[in-house]
Amino acid sequence: MSDLSDLYQEVVVDHSKRPRNFRKIEGAARAAEGYNPLCGDRVAVYVKLDGDRVADVSFQGSGCAISTASASIMTETVKGKTIKEAGVLFDSFHDLVTTGNAASSRATPLGKLEVFSNVSNYPARVKCATLVWHTLQSALRGEQGAVSTE
Repeated sequence: MSDLSDLYQEVVVDHSKRPRNFRKIEGAARAAEGYNPLCGDRVAVYVKLDGDRVADVSFQGSGCAISTASASIMTETVKGKTIKEAGVLFDSFHDLVTTGNAASSRATPLGKLEVFSNVSNYPARVKCATLVWHTLQSALRGEQGAVSTE
């Protein structure tokens, strides 16, 4: 196995077995729910804002290892970012998992999220990795209704 594959396995397994920020934020300013009918992933994202900055973010739900790991790492990554910065991260992450390349013109450093670069080789898994990100974007926009990957 390559070093990236080993790292992918290690990070995804760790975050799927011991997800960070797996809880409901009482009094969250924003919340949204998402569903991936293909895989059965269900997620709720909770956001507490301080002005336009994400003061706290968490999730609850059930899903496959990729979905859970993506949600866990996402919460760690966007905490402290502005709403605009979270949107840029979403764009870069989406580019990464759909093309395998984070080096687009709008790319921003993705840190741990780069372990998901091989997801682009498995199109059905892209929805698993991005569900929580679409749900976060919906929450940050204050949209009503559930997000679906279909």
